[in-house]
Amino acid sequence: MGRYRPPRRRGSKYITPEGEAVLRNELHQLWKVERPQVTSVVHEAAKNGDRSENGDYIYGKRRLREIDSRVRFLNKRLDELEVVDRPPADQSKVRFGAWVTLEDEDGTEKRWRIVGPDEFDLGEAKLSMDSPMARAMLGKGLDDEVVVHSPSGEQVYYITGISYP
Repeated sequence: MGRYRPPRRRGSKYITPEGEAVLRNELHQLWKVERPQVTSVVHEAAKNGDRSENGDYIYGKRRLREIDSRVRFLNKRLDELEVVDRPPADQSKVRFGAWVTLEDEDGTEKRWRIVGPDEFDLGEAKLSMDSPMARAMLGKGLDDEVVVHSPSGEQVYYITGISYP
């Protein structure tokens, strides 16, 4: 069995201004702060002679490869992303960037923000627009029923609030 993995489908190309700032800060941190530090450690470790048994050298080189890989990804991804910095004309429908309040059949309410795949964080109630739940919500209006198909079965929610920051 080989190591081949079929290419994954790219996520949507939309991002909020806050999400773009986070990615740009990560890129700056990796390229301007971490990489020079690791390069310095590898340079000093290389001066010590035998590199085959030098942990600082081996792990430093590995960390440099990780940093370079992530920097390449961030550069490519930031070039293709489209920043959505204003709300849609029709704010009565669920669109990208909306805060949506959902109520389940038990009366429990949850509030989610629909964001791009590069910035989703369930802990902060940020839901990727490519997720099944967000796809079920997109285009719906206030008091509409949202049906989400999940492995545990069908879940029904009602939209009780839509707002845009």
